[in-house]
Amino acid sequence: MDGAVANILDRLVADGYFKTKTEALRAGILQLGREYRLVKSKQDEIDDLVVKKMLKIQAEIDAGRMKTVSFDEVLKKSGLSRRDLR
Repeated sequence: MDGAVANILDRLVADGYFKTKTEALRAGILQLGREYRLVKSKQDEIDDLVVKKMLKIQAEIDAGRMKTVSFDEVLKKSGLSRRDLR
C-alpha cells in the first residue's frame, strides 16, 4: 500500500486512533458497511430482538400459555383507583 492511503493509515496509528493498521482498516470496512446498509446498527439489532420477543409473547398468548390482564384488573387487585394515579 502506498500514497495517500498509506499516509492516512500511518497517521491513524501514530496519532493513537488505532493500535494497528489492521485495526484501522477493519474499522473503515465496518463504517463502509454501515454507510451502504450492509451492517445493521446497534439500534436495528435491538429493534429486531424486541420484535422477536413481542412475536413470541403474542404466540404464547394466542396458544393460551400466557394470560393478559387489563389495566383496570391490575388497579382492582392492587387496591388502587385511577384517581390515586394522578
